[in-house]
Amino acid sequence: MFALTDRVAIVTGGSRGIGRSCAETLASLGATVVLTYVKGEAAALEAVAAIEAKGGRAKAMKADVAVSAEMDAAVDATVKEFGRLDILVANAGIAIDGLLLRLKDEDVDALVATNLRGAIASARSAVKPMMKARYGRIVFLSSVVGEMGNVGQTAYAATKAGVIGAAKSIAREYASRSVTVNVVAPGFIDTDMTSHMTDAMKSQLLSGIPLGRTGQASEIAAAVAFLASSEASYITGQVLRVNGGLYV
Repeated sequence: MFALTDRVAIVTGGSRGIGRSCAETLASLGATVVLTYVKGEAAALEAVAAIEAKGGRAKAMKADVAVSAEMDAAVDATVKEFGRLDILVANAGIAIDGLLLRLKDEDVDALVATNLRGAIASARSAVKPMMKARYGRIVFLSSVVGEMGNVGQTAYAATKAGVIGAAKSIAREYASRSVTVNVVAPGFIDTDMTSHMTDAMKSQLLSGIPLGRTGQASEIAAAVAFLASSEASYITGQVLRVNGGLYV
């Protein structure tokens, strides 16, 4: 089950964290994976090397999701080199925290540009070859805070909630072309984004998670892989929550 042999995938922000885990998991299932990055070229090349060391196929490609032309170019280059694009994992994102009264307009703009507009632009670029092939899997990465909110994350939560709305709309638009569009909403996962938390913050957080622990990037990647597979062909417009019971 969940074989992705001969499939071609793009994972945005695939050089580290959840994105890298998604890239590695898709490659382990047989997909050729193009992982995009903005600044972390060394990390991206390291991720590619790790995939290839296990017999997988991968390529790193510089592309900023906040710049639509760069995503168009990344998709075009992928299709030109590999002949197709079957899967998009719209993972690239940034986090800028701040209480509402301290939130700067430029921070809001940056979050919207990458997390929301960038996700939409990625899907817009990817859906073109998918429409022609009459097959595609688009998986957006949102967040538990996009559904439940969180103190100090007004703008971040708004962008992640927006991703859910966008996914549901795109799912309706392209279902007739056999392109499914779904969302994975992670809870608190052990990544660079959560590494800055103090022990007191982590303790308070864990007290609200029924499973009593933070999640692993590999657990998010497994959910993404399922939604990217043929077995999920009758699932579209849905949000798969992977959060340990923090929000149900």
